Amino acid sequence: MTAYHGHNDNVSGLGFRLDEEKLRWKELKTRHIIQNKWIDFRESEFEFPDGTSFSPYYSYTRKDYVVVIASDTEGRYICVRQFRQGIMKVTTEFPAGGLEHSGAEEYAAKENADSLEEPMRAAKRELMEETGYAAGRITRLLSIPSNATISSNYAHIFLAENCMKAGLQDLDSNEYLEVELHTEAEIDRLIETGNFEQSMHALAWFMVKCRKNS
Repeated sequence: MTAYHGHNDNVSGLGFRLDEEKLRWKELKTRHIIQNKWIDFRESEFEFPDGTSFSPYYSYTRKDYVVVIASDTEGRYICVRQFRQGIMKVTTEFPAGGLEHSGAEEYAAKENADSLEEPMRAAKRELMEETGYAAGRITRLLSIPSNATISSNYAHIFLAENCMKAGLQDLDSNEYLEVELHTEAEIDRLIETGNFEQSMHALAWFMVKCRKNS
């Protein structure tokens, strides 16, 4: 059972609202352990609502990214296989990649929002670069924190339909991936057997399935 502490103030669609100020942590100080074009990794001290403090708490900022659930004109889903060093395995997943900054060096800099690539454009670009497919129709499904506990970046999830081969892959120098086409049943099986190991990609897949069945 989940404990609830707060006021029973009504909020449209929720029926109650927690008093945020009784829950919010206050950041007392932060040390940037690593801050470069790839990541801003921080060590912080926080004060809890009851006045006690806690440290160290580690968090990081990286740039937002897109995940594209793409299907071709025959209804097959376009996936990629590549090595993921976090789990030291080759994974099957959907095309994905980070938003780019125009004329800015900082990979993680939220303050450079004006120079940040628009997510829809990034989704189309990543799909084309990683697979050589262009979307016939693309729809934004959801923007959600990638890992709200320790990271400030967001995942922007897109559905791309009626995709057609429009060119060759245009991979970055550190990208080594292969394109695969899978049926819906095959992706279901990959997830069920633990062979589709990107959590945000699995979330995106279940969103698409719910959308189809609604």
